[in-house]
Amino acid sequence: MRLWLLRHGQAQAEARTDAARELTAHGRDEVRQSTEHLRGRSLNIYASPYVRAQQTATLVRDALAVDRPLQTVAWLTPDSDPRDSLVRLQQLAGDEILLVSHQPFIGALGGLLVHGHRQQPLAMHTASLALLEGDDLIAGLMSLSLLAHPEVR
Repeated sequence: MRLWLLRHGQAQAEARTDAARELTAHGRDEVRQSTEHLRGRSLNIYASPYVRAQQTATLVRDALAVDRPLQTVAWLTPDSDPRDSLVRLQQLAGDEILLVSHQPFIGALGGLLVHGHRQQPLAMHTASLALLEGDDLIAGLMSLSLLAHPEVR
């Protein structure tokens, strides 16, 4: 199984709510850079309902010409609990899954899957992309195969 973790691109500093913050032009460029690592993949894409994550997931889906619909799930928000989300993630089908989410959640989930605990989160900058691989989605049994950050321009 391959689990890809993507943090949304850079977002506006302010909006009427945190959930309503949109990607900046720089954030869109960051996402395009990270998408290059996903070329040729047939992904099931799941995203946070927050606007910036939805925009990020849409950019990826369109760039890769993925014909499956984008799945919006409430358990990928910044304050979601990684352990609860892992239980939900284990119920999903697919050999290659992409989760589009936020910090601190996405780093904590990655750390949980690789290390078996949340004390060593993955360093996920805006539009950072991680690939975790393993036979099963079990805390501590996934291997970190890639951690890529967009170039600073």
